[in-house]
Parts: sequence; C-alpha cells; structure tokens
Amino acid sequence: MTAGGEVGQAYDAVAELYATLFKGELAAREDELALIRQLVAAPAVAGRGLPVGDLGCGPGEATALLSGLGVRAFGLDLSAGMLAQARRAFPAEGFVRGSLLALPLADRSLGAVLARYSLIHLPPGRLPHALAELRRVLAPGGLLLTGFFAADRAVGEPVAFDHKVATARRWPVDTFAALLHDAGFTETARTVRDPAPGERFPQAALLAAAR
Repeated sequence: MTAGGEVGQAYDAVAELYATLFKGELAAREDELALIRQLVAAPAVAGRGLPVGDLGCGPGEATALLSGLGVRAFGLDLSAGMLAQARRAFPAEGFVRGSLLALPLADRSLGAVLARYSLIHLPPGRLPHALAELRRVLAPGGLLLTGFFAADRAVGEPVAFDHKVATARRWPVDTFAALLHDAGFTETARTVRDPAPGERFPQAALLAAAR
C-alpha cells in the first residue's frame, strides 16, 4: 500500500470498506503467523529491543498483532485514509505516513520489518530500490518478512493483474528471492500456499535476514 501517490489515493477511496472486509483476516493465516513469531524472535528485536516496523500497514491489524507479541511496533503507510482507519481501530499503536521508496527512518534503526502485501503495486523496476530501503533501515541480522501474490512459475517476469484497488503483480517466488539476495538479504524460510476460498492466486511469504 505504499507504491506511489496514485496508489495511496486509490486506497484512500476504499479505506473504510477495506478495513471492514479484511478485519480478522490475518488471525486465520497460521502459516503467516508462524513466520511472524520467527520475525519477532530476531536477536535484534528479542535481544537488543529494536522496534519492528509494519511497513505498508493498511488498517493496522498486523501492527497491533506485533505489539500483542510483546515487541515495540509501529505502522507506516502512504494512504492517509488507511492510517485514519488504523488510528481509529488501534489508538494505542503508533502510525506514521511514509513511502517504502523513501522511508522516514534512520539507518539500522529497526530490528525487523513486516512488509505484508505492501510491495505488490510497485513497478518491477522500482522493487530493487524499495528492497534496498528496507535493508537500509534494518540492523545487521534483522529480519524481513514479506508477503505477496505468487506467479505460477518459480522464475521469470512478474505478471500484472487487475487488483481491485490498483494494478498489482504476481511475482515468481525464486525471482523475488533473488532480488532479496541482491539487496543484501539471506532467505531463511518461505511458505507458498494454494489460494484459499475467495482468493484468486497462490500466496507466498519469504523470511530473510539482513546481511
């Protein structure tokens, strides 16, 4: 939800409906929850106490979930409408407006990053820049967990599709993993699952450590 001004405005227009439709959705995703528990166990978080950034936080449910796991967490999103929903639903959490392409965060300031479906709207040529920004703000050894729509092939070009809010892309999982490696990450775990009822495409999640 942090790809550019037009995407942010598109999410502004549907923020209330989006928050209603997806309320509680993450709580049913045990595969992702298992990776999130690994994320908050990162030494930079559990040992050094660095915060976790939910970057592309949308209506804030994942931010609140992270805080509920006992870590310092905050949410960031480009959409003012989404942030309004997040602040209304979770007033105890901290939320800030910003773009994944120019994060308003200091170098090495985070112990972990959750980027759940927040990179899907980026044009392919801008994804490496966003991944470099995520690497910049992570402390060495910090973890990144990213979720996205998986393409049918493991390697190749991303496939654009008509996402209900703005054009998005399905990424070949191995190709996405290679971009993570090039940005300074080492993959530590992944999940790829078939579409659940109501979903159109396979879903992928990659956990990677900052080198």
